Order: sequence, then structure tokens, then C-alpha cells
Amino acid sequence: MAIGVLQTVGRGLKQTRSGLHASSPVNVALRSLSNVGDESWFKSLFVRKVIPRKDAHSHLLAKKEDNNLYKIQFHNVKPECLDAYNELCEDVLPSIHTDPEYPCELVGTWNTWYGEQDQAVHLWRYRGGYPALTEVMNKLRQNKKFMEYRNERGKMLLSRRNQLLLEFSFWNEPVPRPGPNIYELRSYQLRPGTMIEWGNYWARAIEIRQQNQEAVGGFFSQIGSLYTVHHLWAYKDLQSRENTRNAAWQRDGWDEVVYYTVPLIQHMESRIMIPMKNSPLK
Repeated sequence: MAIGVLQTVGRGLKQTRSGLHASSPVNVALRSLSNVGDESWFKSLFVRKVIPRKDAHSHLLAKKEDNNLYKIQFHNVKPECLDAYNELCEDVLPSIHTDPEYPCELVGTWNTWYGEQDQAVHLWRYRGGYPALTEVMNKLRQNKKFMEYRNERGKMLLSRRNQLLLEFSFWNEPVPRPGPNIYELRSYQLRPGTMIEWGNYWARAIEIRQQNQEAVGGFFSQIGSLYTVHHLWAYKDLQSRENTRNAAWQRDGWDEVVYYTVPLIQHMESRIMIPMKNSPLK
């Protein structure tokens, strides 16, 4: 019946110089379609079926064996204050990292080399999730040295922003590594609703990109700019970065990952970063 309807509709169209125009059989066909109850089939040509999910994507993609929460900070520093800012951070941030009273760790701290200039990036891990984050923030408000640091830091900044992140289950947990290295932070703004699809492809892709141990960590946002993904990579230098990335194209499956994930991206950005003096990621 459906094919007959479309054939009837087709016979009701005639070609003119200005395009296709309908004659009376089209109306008859549509009335016939309505009468026989085939309108649900006709609508199915244009309506995408949505399969409801039973769980949040954070539960499906994040690691189950731990309860880590990450915070990434982006500080845009006044150019004339960058050296003083770095010295201030190198003095205060490691003391929080090493103090057992704070359930948090400084994963890495960098200056952007290529990308946004005069920028610092800090990545923190809170073992214990949101309760650990709340505990640290409450304790820091009572820490005189930190409050002095924050006041002094405020005089040096043009702007700042942060995000709370979870780590993908299929990525490594970032651990200290010897240097010297350069680090690349690749940030992707995904189309809403595509995080699961991204995770499915990258769960396979990350095995391809582990050949030179360049994968440091992979994260997705929970608070701040949503549907944001951050991939952190380590290389010896810019030439080794180019060689490593080119070599990925010679491995089976990498071209497919790129082909299917590029349409999921609304915006992407790459930062090349240099570790600060006391960064655990050297």
C-alpha cells in the first residue's frame, strides 16, 4: 500500500520550468493515505526514533573502581605579571599537594606555549569526589597562606575559569612522569547528546594511541562548559609529536575513528604546554 501511495503521489506531479507542480491526484492520494491509516508509516519517514537511556552518561563512561573528581583551571595572566605569578604558584600549590590534610593532588601545572598566550593551566584530582572537593575548599578558607596567595593572585589575572571533570574509564589515570616533556591539551566541544558515541569510538582508539605511552589522561566535563572533552598527551618535543601522530594513521582503525568522530565536534582547540617548575608531570 505504501509503495502504491508514493506512485500515486508521483503521478500527481508534473515538471514545469519553475519546478514540480502538483495536480489533483496528489490530494486524492493523501486523503487515501489518511483513510487507510498509513499515516504512521508516512510519518516514520521523517521522525527519528529515540531509544531512551536508563542511566546518565557519567555513570556509563566514568571509572567505577574509584571516585575521583578533577578540576581544571585556566588562568589568563597579565603579561607583565607572568613570572611573579609562576613563582607564587610554585611556592603555594605544591604545599597543598603534599599536605595529607587535603584529600587532593596536583596532577599537573603548566604555562601555555602555543595557544592562548600568558596562560596557566592547573589540573587537580580529588580522591573522594564531591565530598573531598567540599572538604578541601572549606579547609583552604581557613588556610592563611592560601588566602594571601589568592588575594595576591587576583592582582595578576585578567580572567579565570574552571571546570569539574570525570575521567573516561578507558583512559589511564594520570601519574607523575619524568621529563622533560611538552604536553598537548586537546579540547573538544561536542554536539549535545553525542558523548556516549564519542566514548564508544575512543574506547577502541586509545589502544592505537598507546604505542609510545603518549596518552596521559582523558576527561569529560560535569560542571562548567558541558559536553566538553579534554585529552592530555605527552611528547618529548614538537617533532616527536608530529612523528607519533603521523604514525597513528598507519595503524588499522585510526582512520575510521577520525571519520566517525569529526562530525560529533562543534569546536576543537589545541594547547601546547610547558610544565611549571614543581609540576608532578614533568
